[in-house]
Amino acid sequence: MKEQKELNLGHSDFKDIIENNNYFVDKSMLIEEVLKAQKAVLLLPRPRRFGKTLNLSMLRYFFDKSEPENKNLFKDLKIWQTGENIKQHCCKYPIIYLTFKDTKKDTWESCYEHITDTISKLYRQHSYLLDKNLLDAKETSDFINIINETANKTKFEKSLENLTLYLQRYHKEKVVVLIDEYDTPIQASHNKFYKEAISFMRSLLSGALKDNSNLYKGVITGILRVSKESIFTGLNNLSVYSILDEEFSAQFGFTELEVKQIIKDFNIKTDYSEIKRWYDGYKFGETTKIYNPWSILNFVVSKNEKFKTFWTYTSSNELIKEQIKKKNAENIREDILALINGEPIKKDLEANFVFPELDTKKKLLWTLLTYSGYLTIRNEISRKKYELAIPNYEIKTIFQDTILEWLEEDIKVRQSLLENTANYLITNEITKFEKGFKEIIGDTFSYYDTAKNHEYVYHSYILGLLVIIGDDYIIKSNGESGEGRYDIMLIPHDKSKYGVVIEIKQIEKQKEKESDNNFSKRINVKIKGALAQIDRNKYYKTLIDNKIEIDKIIKIPIVFAGKEPYIIPSKSD
Repeated sequence: MKEQKELNLGHSDFKDIIENNNYFVDKSMLIEEVLKAQKAVLLLPRPRRFGKTLNLSMLRYFFDKSEPENKNLFKDLKIWQTGENIKQHCCKYPIIYLTFKDTKKDTWESCYEHITDTISKLYRQHSYLLDKNLLDAKETSDFINIINETANKTKFEKSLENLTLYLQRYHKEKVVVLIDEYDTPIQASHNKFYKEAISFMRSLLSGALKDNSNLYKGVITGILRVSKESIFTGLNNLSVYSILDEEFSAQFGFTELEVKQIIKDFNIKTDYSEIKRWYDGYKFGETTKIYNPWSILNFVVSKNEKFKTFWTYTSSNELIKEQIKKKNAENIREDILALINGEPIKKDLEANFVFPELDTKKKLLWTLLTYSGYLTIRNEISRKKYELAIPNYEIKTIFQDTILEWLEEDIKVRQSLLENTANYLITNEITKFEKGFKEIIGDTFSYYDTAKNHEYVYHSYILGLLVIIGDDYIIKSNGESGEGRYDIMLIPHDKSKYGVVIEIKQIEKQKEKESDNNFSKRINVKIKGALAQIDRNKYYKTLIDNKIEIDKIIKIPIVFAGKEPYIIPSKSD
């Protein structure tokens, strides 16, 4: 019987995984793609936890000449089935390997200290260069100062460029430079110390990669393609292969064939369609059915094979929260409403990303969400415009949780109140629904203290409904049905449950000298008019088309008198 290999989850050292006979999804053909790429420097942006660090580690052990025995690591992998023109590059080049994945700091001082410490450790790995009399007195002094972290900023900015020179001089071979998560310091610097971070990283990377005769190949990973003007200035030997490109599309994340093999190898009994619903859905280039590898592997090792949101929050998620929480973000929240509801949206995606522009160009949020893995591309519409969607149920839960957190923390709508009110609506307990709805709307209006109409509040409430009952209902806003446009419709997946049509109206609040009776009459006329409009225009036709029985259709009028909502007609009429 074939021995079951173990997963070494969260461990990204390729050599350890192979030598310990751990389970490894073979992505070694990435090496061939890197070697065949026309330009010397490759930027490969991919979402977090999609295998970037492990892939870069694999490249490191393949190219590194310091341990020629590492050839044995690749003997059972696909790359060793290629020709000698590929295998001849194994264990041939001096390596510079840097990772900035942990450079998440709150100040430029601590960020700079972390970067210089990382570079100091890199120099210590190559301290043998000091023993061969290859460096002149000044080079030796600079080298030692970097090891001791006493070098000035300019010396650290040129440190990678200089190290490629020293390594080429010693090894008589050009250098391979591998940099993991290059954009982590830049993301951390947003709204804090962006100018300092972008200036330093530009000097550090451009010096090592631009027109460097000592460079054989450079491979850089990250999440975003940060604008060429802001960091990769004049880097004409750079090729960018993002999630929009076909090249390298199957090398990050798991393909469907790979997932099915994992399920077979670990004897997972769970219904495959549910695994697919939770973790599939990404499209890189023209490669579809890409799965989140971190989530798949966590699911495999989890007890009882329970579905969870394994893809932990990232720093970019904080940026998403910032955008959702803004009081003028109603258009963004309306788009998120559609996305949670399973409806794609059409947006422009920018090839380059400039962080300071995120505050002034709201459309950049969609680029950030897509490159970060929160959205995926369904179709390319034109040169820059794409149809975007939430890839799977796991990511949907992240959006739902973010919205719920916004409702609770900023608008002060209690989750229990939202849950109870939503349940009263879909069980046709309208009196209780009205009471809960009034309380929710009161909280929401206090948040939107400058709102002149109900629209902001109304969309916030729909978002809350989506969080609470969005798994059981399709929730639509301002859609066409029958002979007009309804305001809100709830279509149950379970055809035995109630369907709901909501029509919203607005009247002036009670006038100073207006009697309660006359005010009630005005409200009741509007309520009856809203119900008549639902019937007259057959707004419920979509529900009937979805096999909902007529006696299972709830028609709800909501009349706003100023900020106060009314649903049930007054008995005084």
